[in-house]
Amino acid sequence: MDLPPGKIAAIATYLELRAPPEGDAVPFEGRLERITDDLRRYRALYARIGEPWLWFTRAVLDDAALGRIIAHPQVEALALAGEEGDRALVELDFRRPGECELVFFGLVPEACGRGVGTRLLREALRRAFARPVSRIWLHTCTLDHPAALPLYLKAGFRPYRRAVEIADDPRLGGHLPETAAPFFPIL
Repeated sequence: MDLPPGKIAAIATYLELRAPPEGDAVPFEGRLERITDDLRRYRALYARIGEPWLWFTRAVLDDAALGRIIAHPQVEALALAGEEGDRALVELDFRRPGECELVFFGLVPEACGRGVGTRLLREALRRAFARPVSRIWLHTCTLDHPAALPLYLKAGFRPYRRAVEIADDPRLGGHLPETAAPFFPIL
């Protein structure tokens, strides 16, 4: 099936985890700070992490819509802050009773490959299972960092669904710079 010009497509894999991973929490450098109303900080971190991979779902939201999400009492948008600034984003959504969606999990490029992701994911799972949830789920896709899916599988997530996602290319709509995701050319 051909895609019309101006569209992008990705294969999404949906994964779930139904029990906390075994073992103790692993310490990580920095501190997790909740972002509830600092849209500039959230957008800057989201862009630093996601532009290389064509993350766009938050970029296309206006400030009011994004603000309603991250300020919601059942959503935790967390920045991993350190001396060098924000290095990672974790967004946990508890709005479905008994479940947690790991909506976003990503590292700035300079934090990748240092074990930060493994330790931070463990902390995110610990936080999620500290609430009354029986399932944590997420989806990742072929536009994400190549280490994302292996990381989730190693943490114990199991795939349960796959889908093709088609969307407007966010670079053409001005939501991302045309230089975003250079490995994925604009048609």
